[in-house]
Amino acid sequence: MPSFDFSSEVDMVALKNAIDSTGKKIVGRHDFKGTTAKVELNEKDKVITVFGDSDFQLDQIKTILFPEMEKKEPDCVKRLDQQAVQKVSGDKVKQDLKIKIGIESELAKKIVKLVKDSKLKVQAAIQGDTVRVTGAKRDVLQETITLVKKSITDFPIKYGNFRD
Repeated sequence: MPSFDFSSEVDMVALKNAIDSTGKKIVGRHDFKGTTAKVELNEKDKVITVFGDSDFQLDQIKTILFPEMEKKEPDCVKRLDQQAVQKVSGDKVKQDLKIKIGIESELAKKIVKLVKDSKLKVQAAIQGDTVRVTGAKRDVLQETITLVKKSITDFPIKYGNFRD
């Protein structure tokens, strides 16, 4: 039986490129000269840290970072979990942006319910941080992909691992 998986993986190379180009833009801007403004990526913990002199400067950095990320990988800003702004030595601030990878169980249940309520002749099952969809015909699987892409817009979901 044909099947495929819904998943949510981040392209770390594209993300790293976006952060590097953001760093270059920060260095080139005159309003950031002599400040602690910078962006760092911790690949191991999947966290982007934004440093600045004030909350306003953090917002300015994010207005540079987010479009760069969107250019490299569409909808990837939706996977960021913005933590609270923290005070660092003196009046400096930093903010962590955690990168969510994989489909969380709540969203996976929502996808399975959506597929079951659609009355399409497919079965959906949660497998770890992915959702496997199986069906008798490829056309029905393609209808399922279209349905889920239209319905779930608040988190980037990819489909792949198609098997016949």
